[in-house]
Amino acid sequence: MKSLSSGLIRKTTLFFVLISGLSFGVEVLSAATNTALKELTFATVDGTDLKLDLMLPKAGAAPAGLIVWVHGGAWRGGSRKGCDLKGMVEQGWAVASLDYRLSTVARFPAQIYDIKAAIRFLRAHAKDYGYSPTRFVVAGSSAGGHLAALVGVTNGDGLLEGNEGDFPHESSKVQAMVVLYGASNLTTILKQSTPHGLEMRKPALDLFLGGQPEAVPELARQASPVFQVDPSDPPLLLMHGDQDPQMPSNQAHELQGAYEKLNLPVVFKVMHGSGHGGPAFTEPASLALIDQFLREHLP
Repeated sequence: MKSLSSGLIRKTTLFFVLISGLSFGVEVLSAATNTALKELTFATVDGTDLKLDLMLPKAGAAPAGLIVWVHGGAWRGGSRKGCDLKGMVEQGWAVASLDYRLSTVARFPAQIYDIKAAIRFLRAHAKDYGYSPTRFVVAGSSAGGHLAALVGVTNGDGLLEGNEGDFPHESSKVQAMVVLYGASNLTTILKQSTPHGLEMRKPALDLFLGGQPEAVPELARQASPVFQVDPSDPPLLLMHGDQDPQMPSNQAHELQGAYEKLNLPVVFKVMHGSGHGGPAFTEPASLALIDQFLREHLP
């Protein structure tokens, strides 16, 4: 069994527990004394269970908050197993990494519905897992960064809430966002893209939106965080490589600009020399930056 913190953890124990009617696998990481709750079903859509893994910091320490991680993969690939910010558990944060319906299964806005269903589920069970229901962060990378940003800037938007899951009366609101090299404006992304980026982006947009942005302009705007920013939006940390050949860094600049126009709290960390992802985004200095930003801006 793979450990969540290699080099610190020497053995793991797997068993099953029942809390508030929830059955799931529990992986106790003995040396670091962190815990991973595996395969929690947060919603069932069209007969398919949507699952998340929840990683909790060491026993006896109340989590600083909950980071809800949204994986990348051009909206059509990836899974919750690819959690770039799992290292934040060592910083004292609970981290939930979730699956959502991919664009090969359902078009936008199904992905947003699923993420918000996961947030409602996690808030409903905050007491069970020990984190605060008022310190929720949504984070993601690449396509997951785009989805995380859209979730964060549409707090309370009934058109993008959905009715998936069993907790419709819980809030899907988040108190902060961390966006790693994600899209923010689907109406400009193709003009900004490199030839390599266009090869990736055009077929991905066809699946995600059901057509190219110019063919579905209203849907493309609804799916673009820059057009959804308003004065009530939560603090935002952007991290983007200046050598990214796939996701134009101008996408981060656009979202930064939309925030600055309304005097909202935003920090844009340019990762000099970095491309589309890579170890620079998860090295200790970057995790420390994320930790500092969140602790400074969360209530």
